Amino acid sequence: MTTESQGTLNPLWSSVPETDRARILAAIDEAFDRQVHFLSDLVRCASLRGQEANVQQLVERALRQRGYAVSRQAIDPSLVGRHPAFSPVTVSYDRSWNVIADYEPSVTGGRSLILNAHVDVVPAGDPTRWQHPPFEPARQGEWLYGRGSGDMKAGLSAAIFALDAIRAAGLELTAPVQIHSVVEEEITGNGAAMALASGRVADAVLIPEPTDEKLVRANSGVIKFAITLHGTPAHPIDIMGGVSAVDAAIRLIEHLRRLEARWNEERASKLFFDDVENPAALTIGTITGGEWIASLPSSCRFEGRIGFYPGDDPHERVREFEAFVASAAAEDTLVRRCLAPVIEWVGVVHAGYTLAPGSEAEAVLTEAHANANAPDAAPLEAFVMAAYLDAAVYSVHGGMPSLVYGPIAEDIHAIDERVSLPSLRRVTKTIALFVASWCGVRPATDAFQEEAT
Repeated sequence: MTTESQGTLNPLWSSVPETDRARILAAIDEAFDRQVHFLSDLVRCASLRGQEANVQQLVERALRQRGYAVSRQAIDPSLVGRHPAFSPVTVSYDRSWNVIADYEPSVTGGRSLILNAHVDVVPAGDPTRWQHPPFEPARQGEWLYGRGSGDMKAGLSAAIFALDAIRAAGLELTAPVQIHSVVEEEITGNGAAMALASGRVADAVLIPEPTDEKLVRANSGVIKFAITLHGTPAHPIDIMGGVSAVDAAIRLIEHLRRLEARWNEERASKLFFDDVENPAALTIGTITGGEWIASLPSSCRFEGRIGFYPGDDPHERVREFEAFVASAAAEDTLVRRCLAPVIEWVGVVHAGYTLAPGSEAEAVLTEAHANANAPDAAPLEAFVMAAYLDAAVYSVHGGMPSLVYGPIAEDIHAIDERVSLPSLRRVTKTIALFVASWCGVRPATDAFQEEAT
C-alpha cells in the first residue's frame, strides 16, 4: 500500500545550518566519482554465500583508513534455536563474518544510529546472458551494471560516503554511529542477528536497500524450505511399477500454489497489505532430481520460500506449512505412492515488521529527502516490500525504528542488474543529511582522512 510518508519535523534539524547542509551536499558531489570507483571495487568481489571474505576485507580496509574502530564479528551458529532472531543454517560460517565499525563522538549530544548493509549476493546465473560479465562492473550512461550493484553494494557505498561528506564539510557527529557490513541477508538473516545478539543497538537503524528512493512501511515475514520426495525407480519397460519422484514433486508444487492463494487471501485484513498483489509470493528457486536419463527418478528435492504478514508468529506458519504438505501428500494419489515428503528449514524463518507512521526517525528522513532533492523534491513515499529485510531483525527483536530507504535499481536477482548513479548520488545526500540531523553535528576538531581506495 503506497502512502505519503508522515511525521512531525525533527527539532534537531535547525541545529544543522543551511550553510553546513550545502557543504555536505557539495562534498558528496566532489567525491562521487570516487564513490562509484569504490562501488565498482565492491562489485568485482563475487561475494556469493560463503565467499564474502574478499569483499569484507575490502570494506574493513576502507573503514580503517577512515579512522573508525573496526572489528570482525564471527557468526555463532550455536545461537540458532537459542536466540529468536536466528534462522536455520546448513553451511559453515568459517569464511563468513560481519565487519563492524564504530564512531564515538568527542562530545555527545545527539541520537545514536546503525547503518546496516549486506555484502552477500545471489548467484548470477549464466554469465553469457549478461550484457557485461556480472562481476566486472560496467558504467553505461547513468547506470552501473553488475551483480550486487543495486542489491545492495550501492547502499553500502552511500552509507560510507555520506559519513565522509559530513567530515569533509568540516563537521563531526555528536552521537555514536555504527556501520554493520553483514553477511547472510539473502538466505538467513543471521549476520544482522549476530550483530543484534552481541548487544549492537542504537536509537535508530537505516538500511539503504534498493527501494527506488521510497521508504519501506512494512515487509513480509518469510520462511525458506526444502522438500525431498522419494519415489520408486524403474526401467522404462516396467514404468507402471515405478513412481517418478520428479512428477510427484511437480504435483506437490501445484498443491503449494493453493497454500499461497490461501495466505494471499488474508491480505484484505492486514494493515498496509490490502492492495499488495502477492504478499505470500511462493517461489520455487531450485529443483534437482533423478539419477539416469532412462530411469524413473527415485528422488527429487526442491527449495523455495513463502511469505506471510507482520505480527504473525513464523513458527506458527511453519507448523501450518508442514500440516498442509502432509495433508496434500496424503490426498494426492501420485504423491501418496512416494515416501512421506521430508521438509527441511534451510534459511530465514522470521517475522515481518511494520514501521509505524509518525516516528521522529521517519520525520527526519522525510525532511532530509526533501532537502537533498530540492528544489524539485517529490514527497517521500512509503510502500510495502513483500520480502525479507534485515530491518525486521532490528525492529522485531531490538525494538528499534528501522528505516529502509535506498536508490533506484533494476533487475536485482536477475540478469543485467544495475543501479542508477544519479539516484545513488541523491540517496547518498539524503543519508548524509539524515545522519547530520539525527546524530547532531558540531565543528570538527580533527582533520578529515581522505579515502584512499
